[in-house]
Amino acid sequence: MVEEVYDVAIIGGGPAGMTAGIYAGRAHLKACILEGMSTGGQMFTTAVIENYPGYDSIDGPALTQAMEEQVRRWDVKILYMHVTGLKRQADLFAIEVLSGETIHAKTVIAAAGSKPRRLGVPGENEFQGRGVSYCATCDGAFFRGKSVAVVGGGDSAVEEGLYLTRFVDKVTIIHRRDQLRASRHLQERAFANPKIEFIWDSVVEAIEGHQAVEQLRVKNVKTGAVTTLPADGVFIYVGMLPNSEFLQGVVELDPWGYVVAGEDTVTSEPGIFAAGDIRTKSLRQIVTAVADGAVAAMAAEKYLGERGL
Repeated sequence: MVEEVYDVAIIGGGPAGMTAGIYAGRAHLKACILEGMSTGGQMFTTAVIENYPGYDSIDGPALTQAMEEQVRRWDVKILYMHVTGLKRQADLFAIEVLSGETIHAKTVIAAAGSKPRRLGVPGENEFQGRGVSYCATCDGAFFRGKSVAVVGGGDSAVEEGLYLTRFVDKVTIIHRRDQLRASRHLQERAFANPKIEFIWDSVVEAIEGHQAVEQLRVKNVKTGAVTTLPADGVFIYVGMLPNSEFLQGVVELDPWGYVVAGEDTVTSEPGIFAAGDIRTKSLRQIVTAVADGAVAAMAAEKYLGERGL
């Protein structure tokens, strides 16, 4: 049996990966998307998207579905496989997946995105799924009529805090600084929402409870005072970490683990391109991810053409 070799293997099925798939399909490249969980990535878990052109407002799952349907129309395979390693074999790349299989491709687009950064405090691991969450869209409805905390001060924290007010009686946003980092529009909405309160200059030191989350131990970073905040749940939004473990030793990474690649998506290893949240960039949004995906697919096509592959 002749082994199947793809012109381009796209690792990650978020907006960057799916856009790369669309452009690769349109270029008549034999392409596949390797996705460890479900398509959409962080986009899928976003409750309300208000900054993607063409939509005043759309939920993440709906935009994910629309993109996936478009990918499939171009005969791009979506393979639900978790990538564990990557290495060059002559003119090909061998992509190792959790099941033990190996996928071979002439080029690779790394679009594996990022995952939520953890607080690293006592109780976080113990109560994950029992009050600790990183996805309001996934878990918000479980807290109907209850009180929850949101940790963070950026767009994600405030946006998801606003979403939680659909279900809960009270949201307390805990931020280590004395002002939010979120966009002005989101700040105005949060300050105007009677269900949202704020604890400034503070960090969570521990998450406590018995069978589930019951309270948070909160420390003021300026005074050192420690207080207890009753809460039925805590949603954590303190940044992201790139899903780049499979690229260690393969391409150049920055000190935080992001793939070093410019707007051309070219990495230190010829034939590997990086798109979306996984690469070094100043703005990580859906719109910049889809732009990266398009650029990466065209860069892969050019690479193949120049080498007659």
